Amino acid sequence: MYAFTFHQPTTVRQAANLLAKHKEAKLLAGGHSLIPVMKQRLASPAAIVDLSKVEGMSGVELKGRSLVIGAMTRHADVANSTVAQQALPGLAAVPGSIGDPQVRNMGTIGGSIANNDPNADYPAACLGLGATIITNKRRIASDDFFTGMFSTALEDDEIITKVSFPIAKKAAYEKFKHPASGFALVGVFVSKRGADIRVAVTGAGANGVFRVKSFEEALKKRFAAKSIEGMSIPVAGMNSDIHAGAEYRAHLVGVLARRALAKA
Repeated sequence: MYAFTFHQPTTVRQAANLLAKHKEAKLLAGGHSLIPVMKQRLASPAAIVDLSKVEGMSGVELKGRSLVIGAMTRHADVANSTVAQQALPGLAAVPGSIGDPQVRNMGTIGGSIANNDPNADYPAACLGLGATIITNKRRIASDDFFTGMFSTALEDDEIITKVSFPIAKKAAYEKFKHPASGFALVGVFVSKRGADIRVAVTGAGANGVFRVKSFEEALKKRFAAKSIEGMSIPVAGMNSDIHAGAEYRAHLVGVLARRALAKA
């Protein structure tokens, strides 16, 4: 690794001030994305701001009709949360499929969302439930937050502090795992909250996570797998790599959406 300075603030304000002071600084949450690229010298931030000591950034709680999760909450803690399992089981099931035990016990929801890996699971859950990403500056609707592959609406000195998920009447996630990494080759999150029907896809889009509006319109008549039977999405805009071609990924979106609907 290159030389860097290491900071461990204890408040969000201290962390934000460090980001403002050190323009090339990077936040450290779980470290599963940042540390590997630093070890490979693909990134060389002059300063690292570790969020592990910041107070009040972990935990799962029910607030009214929303499930609020602190940004530094580990994947395993969300999966094992009785509050999450009872209030929003479709969301609680998501982190249990992330990576391996080591990743689940260190990785955080805030880090996953901020990194916005095109194959990550939480972006699909956020978009699929219409979550609100809460930062030290503002509240950002998930529809506005994810702006492209590894790209978000976060400003340079902005820190995710919480994520608020509205309680859906029905919700489920289904994914086709990459056998080595556990990342989603394709993952589909579906939800129904009143008249708000959402179908969000990760792993398949060349530009990252996205919604399937055609499926959503069909599901407004009846929220069931049969409603999208025979439907497909265009191959154009699908990701293609050594793991799967664009046509295969497009096909998987329909298959996994129907499985998620059956589960929901």
